[in-house]
Formats: sequence, C-alpha cells, structure tokens
Amino acid sequence: MRLIHLIFICALFAMVSCNNSQTTSNTGKTDSTGKQSVTSTVPVQSKLNDAGTQLLMATVKKYYALKNSLVATKGDLADSAATQLAIATDSLKAFLLRDSANMTATKPFIDTVIAQSNLLAIIKDESCERQRLLFGAISSAMFGVLKNVDLKHGGIYREYCPMAFNEKGAYWLSDETEIKNPYFGKKMMECGEVTDTL
Repeated sequence: MRLIHLIFICALFAMVSCNNSQTTSNTGKTDSTGKQSVTSTVPVQSKLNDAGTQLLMATVKKYYALKNSLVATKGDLADSAATQLAIATDSLKAFLLRDSANMTATKPFIDTVIAQSNLLAIIKDESCERQRLLFGAISSAMFGVLKNVDLKHGGIYREYCPMAFNEKGAYWLSDETEIKNPYFGKKMMECGEVTDTL
C-alpha cells in the first residue's frame, strides 16, 4: 500500500514539474496597463532563410521607429525614421532578388514601402498630418510583406483605428498589445484594437 502511495506522489510531482517547465518556457511582458502578455520563446520563422528572416525583422524595427515618432507627433524624427525604413527595405529587396518565388509575391508591397517612405522623408510637417497619410499605405504594404513570407512567432500585432482618416479607418503594426495610435498621437492615443497577430 505504501508503494502505491509513493508511486502516486511521484507521478503527481512529475506532472506538476512538467506543467511548471511548460509555463516557464514563455516569458511575460507587462504593459503600462498592468496586463501581462505572453511572449513565446519559439524563434521567429518565415518562408525566408534565417538571414532573410533576420533582415525582415530588422526592417520591422525601422518601421516601429517611424510608428513611434508619429505616436509622439515628432515630424523631424518621422522624416529620419522614414529614411532609415526605406534603406532597410531596400536591403531586404536586394536580398529577395536571389529568391524569385518570395520576391514575386512581395515586390509590390516592398516597392510601396520604399516609395512611400522616401516621400514621407521629404515632408516637413511638425503636426505629422501629411506623414500620417503616407504611413497608412506603408503599414498596409508592410503587413502585405509579412503575410506573403508567412511570418510566425514575430510578436507583431496588427492594430486598427476606425476613426482614422475621417472614419475610413486605418491599420498599423506594433510590438505590443497596448494601443498607441500613430494616426492621432496624444489626441486619441488609445483609439484602436488588435485585429491580428503574427
């Protein structure tokens, strides 16, 4: 009888240990509202090879810099961030020229990101209103790139504001679930919702 109790206790201990190891394989990130989002430790994946996926994620970081400058309504930072995004996207395009299947699918989106970023970079507007118009096209094209290369585990959230552009609505990408609206900045910072996750 003691042997049965001992086996039961060992089995219970093993189940609890396995459950704890599964939950610790994920790391938590707390946003400013106190909500914790779970970030998987699974590596970022896409149809691209490892070098291409890393280049893609570096481009996404340049996109985030542009988004954050519009959230803060900093026109001069938006101009600079747009230049950096155009350069990074051009490097991604050069990489994809060696990968005809992925280049064909992503080319229209990549060309849009480059063209719109270059236009945004030359606009001098402290209110950021004109930059935000171009940012809508950049965001849609960037999402098109990510979907066409089948990005997974990137920790990227597609967010939507129904009030943007006189209630026509617009999307953007973020690395957090907390809404920080680049189309309104401080005027309506929290207007929006998460609609998709990559």
